[in-house]
Amino acid sequence: MAEKITPRSVDYSQWYIDIVLNAKLADYSPVKGCMVIRPRGYAIWERLRDELDRRFKETGHQNAYFPMFIPMSFLKKEAEHIEGFSPELAVVTHAGGEELEEPLVVRPTSETIIWSKYRDWIQSWRDLPLLYNQWANVVRWEKRTRLFLRTTEFLWQEGHTAHETKEQAVQETETMLEVYRAFAEEYLCLPVIAGRKSEAEKFAGAVATYSIEAMMQDKKALQAGTSHFLGQNFAKAFDVQFQTREGGLDHVWATSWGVSTRLVGAIIMTHSDDKGLVLPPSLAQEEIVVVPIFKSDNKATVLEYAGKVVAALKADGRRVAFDDDDSSSPGWKFAEWEMRGVPIRVEAGPKDAASGNVVMVRRDTGEKTFVKVEEAAAKAREILAAMQKDLLEKARAFRDANTRDVASLDDIRAFYGKEKKAKKQSEVDGESHEGTAEAAGGYARGLWCGGRECEAALKAELKVTIRNMPFDQQADCEGSCCLCGAPAKHRAIFAKSY
Repeated sequence: MAEKITPRSVDYSQWYIDIVLNAKLADYSPVKGCMVIRPRGYAIWERLRDELDRRFKETGHQNAYFPMFIPMSFLKKEAEHIEGFSPELAVVTHAGGEELEEPLVVRPTSETIIWSKYRDWIQSWRDLPLLYNQWANVVRWEKRTRLFLRTTEFLWQEGHTAHETKEQAVQETETMLEVYRAFAEEYLCLPVIAGRKSEAEKFAGAVATYSIEAMMQDKKALQAGTSHFLGQNFAKAFDVQFQTREGGLDHVWATSWGVSTRLVGAIIMTHSDDKGLVLPPSLAQEEIVVVPIFKSDNKATVLEYAGKVVAALKADGRRVAFDDDDSSSPGWKFAEWEMRGVPIRVEAGPKDAASGNVVMVRRDTGEKTFVKVEEAAAKAREILAAMQKDLLEKARAFRDANTRDVASLDDIRAFYGKEKKAKKQSEVDGESHEGTAEAAGGYARGLWCGGRECEAALKAELKVTIRNMPFDQQADCEGSCCLCGAPAKHRAIFAKSY
């Protein structure tokens, strides 16, 4: 199985695709740019979805569902919004054998259709707040796609809340970003930087956009989640007013926030290795696989013993697979389960059955531990907890080691100037990617004046963007902009990104 994986050092992009396909997480669709999420990939999405949904409900949010077809006139009511999504829209003009009176847009996001209903549901301050979330699919007609990271159709959740005051809406925006931050680090083992997006990078139609940014193993940034303060833009576009406590009228204050199946891609690119998928235990479909090692003359004894190990682990609440297939060698099975990213492999052979031991192998480090069978459940808990902790710490150490403070544009040029593109460029079902023989850069951290012109010039020259302005790094921003030399207003994180 390992031979099917292109090493990261040879072609990082192909390594990623090899893992997605060989670990059977997803496959290509007959529709260009779309993907089929296979059961093992969907199981990861289910686990992160269910945990995130639990956290949403703990903060008072409720789930709802709105149609995927949106009248074109709705999007046109919010000019900045339609301009931002215009190149990516999929539009339905015919249905039922007839031309539609008004074209329908296949949902790229749901602000417009939701706010058309909020107008009916909100009359008084007593109707507020509305704290709604939707789990749905969306369509954005992307020209360059990559499984999980950027596809024409993808799964996500989108929160849409309505509030009485600006202060309440801003607090909601910040609260939900913190929900994302804690979820990413505690559950996905993704260390992230939380901060505010620049004006050029904010969501179309938002007053302010906040994000969490994660670093992948190729040192590029990936936007792992966003939370938007929408002000009164959509309320004004759809005339959503309410009677205030004082008896007057005011437009509702709004937020939206979301994460998507690109988180599955982020997990792959942050933790996996050249043997295949590495998963945090929290996300693994099976936390443990028990592989009995036997020959024909001891098969019955070993299977009975291994079965007792499985029963003990399941009794302790572990998610366990039992690979008793006799058509493949133990070595092939080991490679197969490593490819799938199962956190712990338990080996049980005839000598183990005789001595009452098992061998536990940790997926991320390959460390082997010999354990008495009666201690297996406790040891498994210990290993799983350590792995969850260590994956986060390893990813954070990698990010920190590849973050550099910069004082000038020349510093930034030097930081990103060592990248050497591999000669080979692959084209797979419309996916275009280039390998890197030596990945350069990472996060450049520097002072910024807040100007659009120097930000745009940096993007044009180096394809480097401002990922965000970290909340915890804005206390002392005196000095000169590292891009243009003007007086600085912010400290920003710069990076190449997905």
